[in-house]
Amino acid sequence: MVEVLVKITSAGTITIPRQFRQHMDVQKGGYVRVSLDGDRLVVRKAVIL
Repeated sequence: MVEVLVKITSAGTITIPRQFRQHMDVQKGGYVRVSLDGDRLVVRKAVIL
């Protein structure tokens, strides 16, 4: 598993690293689904029709 350290902003946002966005094929303006799995934050690509 690849891990990258990212900083949480004062607004509570994080940046998804470029290599992860490319792997997930997530573009600017796209959507992701976020859920909790224990102490893990799970981010999945979302397709909006």
